[in-house]
Amino acid sequence: MEIGTIVFLVIVAAIIFYIVSIYNNLVTLKNRYQNAFSQIEVQLKRRYDLIPNLVETAKGYMQHERETLEAVVSARNEAAAMLKGAAANPASAAAIEGLAGAEGVLQGAMGRLNVVMEDYPDLKANENMMQLSEELTTTENRVAFARQAFNDAVTAYNIFRQSFPPVFFATTFGHPTDASLLEFEDSAEIQAAPKVSF
Repeated sequence: MEIGTIVFLVIVAAIIFYIVSIYNNLVTLKNRYQNAFSQIEVQLKRRYDLIPNLVETAKGYMQHERETLEAVVSARNEAAAMLKGAAANPASAAAIEGLAGAEGVLQGAMGRLNVVMEDYPDLKANENMMQLSEELTTTENRVAFARQAFNDAVTAYNIFRQSFPPVFFATTFGHPTDASLLEFEDSAEIQAAPKVSF
């Protein structure tokens, strides 16, 4: 063989190896963000399982607040349905946005429930209610941590997918669109620093 042919074959092999590495990186990064979404799913399901217990405990004390309790249950059921859709396809921007919207409604309903519960000191002092509230708070923290991990994985995937030269191969390799971040409506409010005045 001539030196020119050998050099040509080495260059072709290097290009093929590089293209294969792009494909493998896209698959790896996609699997990472899908796994990260699975962690969110676990925590949200846990929270959805705790909410009916919270509502049942509150019912005995809050007989005049049936509308608030029903709003919480309805929002929980809608969020659970949206989670199921998003879990089936975490790459779908519409599914992620639907979940984020449903979570915003649920957070609003839970916030109204917490405000109403302030008027019932016996309910707040109930041991079962205190335990459920603590478990919900812990679960909320886990959801926030899992959501951050998911958003980090999505960002890594999107950066690689949009970079040069992977951007030219992504669609061909079955990665036609960027993944969507999961941002809850109230996340900006939660992250804002509290204002203190003297």
